[in-house]
Amino acid sequence: MRHDPSVAGPTDPRDDAELLRAHVAGDPAAFETLVRRHADRLWAVALRTLGDREEAADAVQDALLSAYRKADRFRGESAVTTWLHRIVVNSCLDRARRRQARPTVPLPEQGAGEPVAGGEDRDTTLTVRAALAELPPDQRAALVLVDVYGYPVADAAQILDVAPGTIKSRCARGRARLAARLGHLRNQEPSPDVTSGTARPRKEAP
Repeated sequence: MRHDPSVAGPTDPRDDAELLRAHVAGDPAAFETLVRRHADRLWAVALRTLGDREEAADAVQDALLSAYRKADRFRGESAVTTWLHRIVVNSCLDRARRRQARPTVPLPEQGAGEPVAGGEDRDTTLTVRAALAELPPDQRAALVLVDVYGYPVADAAQILDVAPGTIKSRCARGRARLAARLGHLRNQEPSPDVTSGTARPRKEAP
């Protein structure tokens, strides 16, 4: 079940919870419809967390297979999207922890809505993402959710299944590490962000 970001999902009037219940009840198309509805964001979070297309594709595939099999365990205590993100992020974190002993430098990937970087911008993008990849996986995941994709701290806490204060702490430590690692970029204008090497004011966690 590898995700092709170019494939748009079908329109279905049912909400996420209804689709998940339909899947559990035996509807053969419900889960695929649900996944297509959220695949772009799930794929993007996985790619930014791992920095490698193959690793991200495998993590998403493993996560969606797990979600497919465990859908009957969903109790509605959070949004279906939160539940899906939690499974995907956990799959990414498992992979990130396993490869910490053999770190690789992620190549800049062009995501949905990102400009194509060239020349100096591409070099800056590679530098920033390499620094992000050096963070401990838990800090990296928190920063990806909060700073890269703009999730509120409370939502990121639900996805990672930790307290909001833990998210704030992980983000603060991750930002401090990035600042130390990327101090030489501070004199460059505009300042790069961790997603594309382009200027963007950082949204501080509430």
